[in-house]
Amino acid sequence: MKKIQLIFRCLAILPLFLACIINAQTKQDSIAIINAKWETTEIDKGIKLKQTIIPQLYGVPQSISIIEIDKNKNLGIGITEYGEIVSKSAVKFNAKAAINGSFFNVKRKHSTCFLKVYTEVIDSTNIRIFEDRITGAVHVNNGKIKIIPWSSNIENSYKGKKGVVLSSGPLMMLDGEYSSFDNCNKVFVETKHPRSALCITKDKKVIFVAIDGRHNNNAGGINLLELRHFLKIIGAKDAINLDGGGSTTLWAKGMPYNGVVNYPSDNKKFDHYGEREVANIIYVR
Repeated sequence: MKKIQLIFRCLAILPLFLACIINAQTKQDSIAIINAKWETTEIDKGIKLKQTIIPQLYGVPQSISIIEIDKNKNLGIGITEYGEIVSKSAVKFNAKAAINGSFFNVKRKHSTCFLKVYTEVIDSTNIRIFEDRITGAVHVNNGKIKIIPWSSNIENSYKGKKGVVLSSGPLMMLDGEYSSFDNCNKVFVETKHPRSALCITKDKKVIFVAIDGRHNNNAGGINLLELRHFLKIIGAKDAINLDGGGSTTLWAKGMPYNGVVNYPSDNKKFDHYGEREVANIIYVR
């Protein structure tokens, strides 16, 4: 009888124990990020590629690539309107650096997120995607970028005619504070995947972030709670999650492997050739 009672007590605390594991961003994780040895390559004036391998971060090995864009340089940021692999699209737009954009239907190859280019609405956000994850958007106007909150109500009443707006999510940080994931799909939030993100730092630098995954020995991936913590440690003030998984691709002009600097997972190999056709990209030129 005592054994049965003990088993029930263990089962009762198991969800709490698992929640602690899922939410565990420890002091050691913060230290690992701060002490990481970054290999830095200057892509152009005001644009730097930084890469690191951290053997143990959030409980798994991490392969991380970021592109840092200096606020003081006259660099324009844009969003494309149609889909193809990042490396091909980036070359077409004469980009210096680029990252995959927001979510899309892989089979049909069309965006499932709101995209408005000046006065023309190209795509609207799919209702299911809204329920799962869309709480933010990227707004680009005259080469400048900002991250804003987004919802179905905002989308339905949006009348803005300036620049390009692309919905995505979830919103990770706004004004230096963590954004809530309470209304997002828990499995999507808590499962480790390759992830892409865009953030703006306190000193107004723009950072493209690609964290690889689905390669257990080299890149274990990251969940959104961990990604949010990582972005805060590297100085994010505003941040948003982009499409991840097999879409995660970071590109830089002049680099080997057609410019792909991370390890896209769509070919199930830990190399630079696993690009997936994506609905849109965010680029700087």
